[in-house]
Amino acid sequence: MNGAIVSLAPVVALGLFLLPSAGIAQVVDRTSNTSVRPTIDPSLPQSEDSYLLGSGDRVRIDFFNVPEYSGEYLVLPNGAVNLPQVGAVAVQGRTLKQASAAIAAKYEPYLTRPIVTIGLLAARPLRLAIAGEVNRPGTYNVQAVSASADTGVPSVTRLIQLAGGITQAADVRQVEVHRPRPYNTGADKVIKVDLWQLLKTGNLRQDLRLQDGDSIFIPSATTTNLEEAQRLAAATFGAPSDRPMRIAVVGEVNRPGPYILTPDQTNPTNQTNGSAVNPLPTNANLKIPTVTRAIQTAGGITQSADVRRVEIRRVTQAGPVQTINVDFWNLLQSGDLRQDLPLQEGDTIVIPTATALNDTEATKIAAASFAPDRITVNVVGEVVRPGPVQVPPNTPLNQALLAAGGFNNRAKKGEVTFIRLNQNGTVARRDVDIDFAQGLNDKNNPAMRNNDTIVVRRSGFTTVTDTLGAVLSPIGGVFSIINLLGF
Repeated sequence: MNGAIVSLAPVVALGLFLLPSAGIAQVVDRTSNTSVRPTIDPSLPQSEDSYLLGSGDRVRIDFFNVPEYSGEYLVLPNGAVNLPQVGAVAVQGRTLKQASAAIAAKYEPYLTRPIVTIGLLAARPLRLAIAGEVNRPGTYNVQAVSASADTGVPSVTRLIQLAGGITQAADVRQVEVHRPRPYNTGADKVIKVDLWQLLKTGNLRQDLRLQDGDSIFIPSATTTNLEEAQRLAAATFGAPSDRPMRIAVVGEVNRPGPYILTPDQTNPTNQTNGSAVNPLPTNANLKIPTVTRAIQTAGGITQSADVRRVEIRRVTQAGPVQTINVDFWNLLQSGDLRQDLPLQEGDTIVIPTATALNDTEATKIAAASFAPDRITVNVVGEVVRPGPVQVPPNTPLNQALLAAGGFNNRAKKGEVTFIRLNQNGTVARRDVDIDFAQGLNDKNNPAMRNNDTIVVRRSGFTTVTDTLGAVLSPIGGVFSIINLLGF
């Protein structure tokens, strides 16, 4: 009888030792029935070496052969889980594997070789920050895993998208991810990311998966690569093209000032007077506004424009203004679309004044898509309808005469005087023999530029000056020029 009692005592003691102590925080689910246990979501990050636990995570902890302790637990605001027998165990900043080891170590005084496994039931939202060359810098709370296939696990490009996309001034080769070290021991770990490699080669390792507390910094580029600018504007993490954009166009355009470009370009607005601007149909369907589109909206360039030295002045998030030079003559000559730079909010386009322009270049520029679709030619003297006429760019002199109704019965029909005010302030004047059978040529049927003047004299010895005052009164400076030339 005494032997039986002695042999049973260790068993009873062990059974009592394994029972949970009174007063320990209650476990959400301690049932040993596996059919009602919470299911581990396979879409959640279960990798033991990647996901770091934190406050708000909901986990399933299983103790091998100890179902009383197994169940669902919440990581508390202090970063710990409250467990039977041992109380609080810190898991903040630990991987699932590290947390399992820490919990097993806590139970070693109570269990023989405890085996603990942890699965993630529900991940907490991640708190992330982004600064630098994005449209909406700041902090964001992001679900660790989204049911949407378009979002998925938070990554560098996903956070950039949430922040409104990169600006055109971003240096995507030098993106930095600052990652806090566990328990804030030491300075943040800085991870370099090259998003240009992601675009160029599809290197997904550059699209780093983010962790709670990560912050992203996107620096400003020191120079702008025109070829890369086109690809960055079309990237999935570029700025969306569905929002109105405020820009300004100044210098040698017909309607300089600030403008709002709408996404479909159906109703761009001039902010100077609030009036709607009729868009040019050739550019109506562009999604990403470019320099050409802005110039068209501003009425096109003037005849004095220097298209070789167009400037885009861009304010960066860091403060300094970038100046980007584009050469629209290359765009006209060789179709170099890199020169048609994509724009961003706040850009200013500056069209300088040309110091010299030969007739061949002027003719080609006048026919460009960013030139105005109509020019004004002043036809004075003995024509049916003297005064300014609106004609397409590069209209021959003969056609401009016909647009004014042609010669009247008092005109000297064999010859007219052609006057042009040059960019350098000089005035060119020459007599041109009229032959309506002539094609376009510089000598007898030159192409018209904006504000050119054609003077048709009377036949005989009578000068044209007696009627010029009445004819030219709405034209302004043309009358003064003709007087200076001795008419």
